[in-house]
Amino acid sequence: MKKLTILAIGVLSVSNIIAQDISDALRYSQDEIQGTARFRALSGAFGALGGDMSAVSINPAGSAVFTKSHASLSLSSLNVDNDISYFNGRSSSSDSKIDLNQAGAAFVFQNTNESSSWKKFVLSVAYDKTANYDDQWFASGRNTNSIDDYFLDYANGRRLDEISAFTNETLSDAYAEIGSIYGFGNQQAFLGYESFILEPESDTDENTIYTSNIAPGTFNQQYDYVARGYNGKFSFNAATQYKDKLYLGINLNTHFINYERYTFLNESNSNEGSLVTNVGFENNLLTIGNGFSFQLGAILKLTNELRAGLTYNSPTWFTITEETSQNISTVQNDGSGSFSSFINPNIINIFPSYRLLSPGKITGSLAYVFGDQGLISFDYSRRDHTNTKFKPTSDPFFASQNNIMNNVFKVANTYRVGGEYKIKQISLRGGYRLEESPYADDSFYGDLTGYSLGIGYNFGNTKLDLTYDQAQRNTSNQLYSVGLTDAALLDTNNSNITLSLGFNL
Repeated sequence: MKKLTILAIGVLSVSNIIAQDISDALRYSQDEIQGTARFRALSGAFGALGGDMSAVSINPAGSAVFTKSHASLSLSSLNVDNDISYFNGRSSSSDSKIDLNQAGAAFVFQNTNESSSWKKFVLSVAYDKTANYDDQWFASGRNTNSIDDYFLDYANGRRLDEISAFTNETLSDAYAEIGSIYGFGNQQAFLGYESFILEPESDTDENTIYTSNIAPGTFNQQYDYVARGYNGKFSFNAATQYKDKLYLGINLNTHFINYERYTFLNESNSNEGSLVTNVGFENNLLTIGNGFSFQLGAILKLTNELRAGLTYNSPTWFTITEETSQNISTVQNDGSGSFSSFINPNIINIFPSYRLLSPGKITGSLAYVFGDQGLISFDYSRRDHTNTKFKPTSDPFFASQNNIMNNVFKVANTYRVGGEYKIKQISLRGGYRLEESPYADDSFYGDLTGYSLGIGYNFGNTKLDLTYDQAQRNTSNQLYSVGLTDAALLDTNNSNITLSLGFNL
């Protein structure tokens, strides 16, 4: 009867089960449109230009610039290179893949009534990858902090009978039951206790104080990180042209998230007094999500050459579900010999869905078109990351995370500039972008800077474009959100080669 009562309380206390933090909120809020080769060649500075399927994802009025129905698709070779430092250790890693990152079509309906001020109506559908999560790296170094801090932070204050297996209960059953009744934190304490890392002050059910069987000193640590997945967006677009001056559009966007992450920490020590001399801790995460947003956009021809664009991106309303699995191994040495323990619950924790509100964005654009010779374009975007919210905000855990984001995030500006020069059927392109860090302390998550170069050839009804672009950012990646919060420092370079085929329908 006692267990059934606690189970009812546990089911109602959803925040006891959830373990999201601000890094999750930021990851799923990033919206870097990868786009067509021409779009990437101008570093995405397309808000006042239009006439490109990925430009439609930036400013929905851009589809009304098409004079004929149009379609395009793009393939990219994505490369991620990391230089990693962790205390006295240095390493590097590289990961690459080829991917279809853009496809779309715009259908133009000309108004046959020549006296009407509304010249055309356009319907479009487009897919763009907005984030690539594929990454892998390895960090190694000597630390004075141990993984035992992670388990101690979760264990202290919790009763021993709420973090340990009952007599004749398998470890797998105990892990599952503790998770369903008490939540994620108690499961972490359970792993620490059953693997002999934690020692209770007294061996009674009421005990809430724990010490570590790992003695202070230095620790050799190796940390593996592998991530896979993406964030994508389907846009359903409608746009129109008023006279020869004004283009208006709207996008209704469906977002989807697929993210998988594997991490493994191996820690060893030879500190005097250590009962536990080696720890291997594996964590796996699967995240599935979907969301909705909308965009409103306009492009105005101030003169025949000068154009201005304005876009409002609504917040994105996400619903996200997560699954986790874990195992831990330890080696103990009591002076008379060594023995090992391996706890693999073989349990997949399926957490209740939660909601995430990513912040909206305003983009202003200017472009100057030199007739048939070329153009230069500039985009400025403003996004207030303090508006990022876990929901419901009445949940105490979510409220605490929202308060943290309000304090550590800031308004981030993005600047993009691009140019194009035409020599008959050949187009030469280049661009530069700067995306400010969403963190008030940009030493933790730095600004992103990037450049791009591209070339295109116009066959008439068909266009072929090729672009190379690169972006660099420094980040500080904490190993764990509690306890062992030391960070690996990453200098990350993303380089991409994109090939696009566009054609009139």
